[in-house]
Amino acid sequence: MTALFDETRHYQPNDPEILALLGSKEKQAQMRHHGRSPAFYKLGRKIIYHGVDLNKWANDQRVEQVA
Repeated sequence: MTALFDETRHYQPNDPEILALLGSKEKQAQMRHHGRSPAFYKLGRKIIYHGVDLNKWANDQRVEQVA
């Protein structure tokens, strides 16, 4: 399991690492709406991603090549 994110850190949609991986805040909102985003917390209107959830989501996206 690869750890792309610090598992003790909380990330927000506008953090550079999140923008690079998931895309714009608008795209992230679409992913959440369609159930394709990493797990997140919603505190009022603020979205928070936990590093553990981001790493799990990233590893779930892995595709094994079959020869």
